[in-house]
Amino acid sequence: MELVTFLIDFVLHVDKYLEMFVQNYGLWVYALLFLIVFVETGLVVMPFLPGDSLLFMVGALSGAGLMGFAPACAVLLLAAVLGDQCNYAIGRYVGPKVFQWEDSRWFNRRAFLQAHEFYERYGGITIVLARFMPFIRTFAPFVAGVAHMGRGKFSAYNVGGALLWVLGICTAGYFFGNLPWVRLHLEKIIWALILVPGLLAIFGTWRAGRGAKA
Repeated sequence: MELVTFLIDFVLHVDKYLEMFVQNYGLWVYALLFLIVFVETGLVVMPFLPGDSLLFMVGALSGAGLMGFAPACAVLLLAAVLGDQCNYAIGRYVGPKVFQWEDSRWFNRRAFLQAHEFYERYGGITIVLARFMPFIRTFAPFVAGVAHMGRGKFSAYNVGGALLWVLGICTAGYFFGNLPWVRLHLEKIIWALILVPGLLAIFGTWRAGRGAKA
């Protein structure tokens, strides 16, 4: 329970934790950033770690002169790309074993073929858009691996999505993160970064489900 409480507090006050870590441990902050982003994107069981809010605050701290913008972006980009590749590899390894359950309602050959067809048609845009959606960005590369999306295609969209995600949000934090209004409403902005993409994803899933039934 204490771990859950700490994680929630860390997500909502990532600015204070990061600033404190920089002051106490200096360059080790880059190792911490790599670890957080790699684990969030690379291990399907860890979707609750901060992503968007972390990138925004890295940009803000870089804008305040507490971190180097270029090295921070390079570390985050490397972690994001390697994390998705790791998640994809896990899914590709697990997938054939899971879909051998012929009697399963969800994990059967027909479900595999449907997932494979979807990722061959829409997998690229799914991987890119998932970068900006908490929780979904953790599961999308895993499912891509399970569905045996082409490795080359996945890798290309993985790198492209990581570039847009890391550079886009870090740059926004760099230019806007230290504005007085933003600092005053930072907790609300962090909540928005978590909830808005999640609600959009839920709405999109609901619409897709209705369309499939129709």
